This record gives sequence, structure tokens and C-alpha cells, in this order.
Amino acid sequence: MPRATNAPASRRRRRRRLSLAKGFYGARHRLFRQATAAVDRAMKLATIHRKLKKRDYRDLWIARLSAACRPHGLNYSRFIEGLTKANVLLNRKMLSEIAIQDPKGFAEIVALSKSARGI
Repeated sequence: MPRATNAPASRRRRRRRLSLAKGFYGARHRLFRQATAAVDRAMKLATIHRKLKKRDYRDLWIARLSAACRPHGLNYSRFIEGLTKANVLLNRKMLSEIAIQDPKGFAEIVALSKSARGI
């Protein structure tokens, strides 16, 4: 009996992996073994970096809020403490957008935070 190699499925699997490696340099997009290693690493790093991107954006929003609070005589942590006590449910992304787009509105939010803290 002849040896069964399951060639169509093997070829399809290799073609799929090589298509994922499209755009990689040199052997990493031509040869199956190198392409497999490169694609596995790229997938792992893509997952990690998707999570890091969320962290980076949160850091950016906090830095913006801290810079916007300073002229009002308040630091970031006291500002957030006051908002928590005042039950303001705006997230940091929206607060930073308000600080950039509407400085007068942000000043009112800062005043609300200060009054909740008893300043």
C-alpha cells in the first residue's frame, strides 16, 4: 500500500503560515521553518504589545491631567481623590480630553474636586 502523506492539507498549512509571514525579510518569508518561528514570535509580541498600548495610553492621560491640574494648585492624586469623593464617574481619557478641549469646563471640575475635599 502506498504511503499517505496528506499532501493537500500539509501544503495548505504551509501556505497559510507563509502568507502570515508576508513582508518579513529574507528567509523568514520564504522558508517554512524560519517563517514559523518568526510568525510565532510576532503573534506573541503582538499580544503583549496590545496590552502595553492600553497601559501607555493611561499613562499619557494621567500625565495630561497632572499637567492640567498644576495651574489650579492641585496635584493629580488629590484631584482624583476629590472626584471620587464627589462621585464624578468620568474616566481619565474623558477628563484629559476635557482638559485639552475645554479649559473652563475643566476648571469647574477642579473646583468640584476641591469642594468635595473641603478645600
